[in-house]
Amino acid sequence: MPKLGMAPIRRKQLIGAAIAVIHEDGFNHATVARIARRAGVSSGMVHHYFKNKDELLFATMRHLLAELHADAVLRLSAAPSPEARVRAIIDACFGDAQFDAQVFSAWLALYGSARQSSSLQRILSIYHRRLRSSLLHDLKKMVSAADAARLADGIAAMIDGLWLRYALTGQPKDPETPRALTRDYFAAAHDQAFNRRDKSLRVAS
Repeated sequence: MPKLGMAPIRRKQLIGAAIAVIHEDGFNHATVARIARRAGVSSGMVHHYFKNKDELLFATMRHLLAELHADAVLRLSAAPSPEARVRAIIDACFGDAQFDAQVFSAWLALYGSARQSSSLQRILSIYHRRLRSSLLHDLKKMVSAADAARLADGIAAMIDGLWLRYALTGQPKDPETPRALTRDYFAAAHDQAFNRRDKSLRVAS
């Protein structure tokens, strides 16, 4: 029997092994047996903590999402304004940890396999909803609701598109590059929305 208090440690160990196996062997070949072998435990031990492979892979992706969320929360706590908070979200999505080769492999596997797995679709949906909600929270303080929604969708598309490009071609020479590109888009789109609102207010008055 596992020792009391070992469950969180063992689950984290198995999640780490799953990430490594996905990176080395691919998502479809990330079997319970291979993950157990990587973790140095028996397949029975894996099944003690996770009902099946899908549950382990769901927990693995949830772990990566939690790490991204924790980084974003830390950055947001130091952001003094709505503009700074939006930039903090952008910087978290392009944080150094997000350019790790194993993280690339795991998230690419999630995107590639989500259409065949309802649990992975759920994780992807959580990520997209959380990102959009976080952006909208502060964008609505800066521009109209309609412009905030447009801006949130545009920023999210920039984040996903740039990250996918690097995931497929290799991490950027300078991690600041995708952050700066997305911040530049945010600044330009915000100025356009602000000027549009200012113009409409002058016409109305």
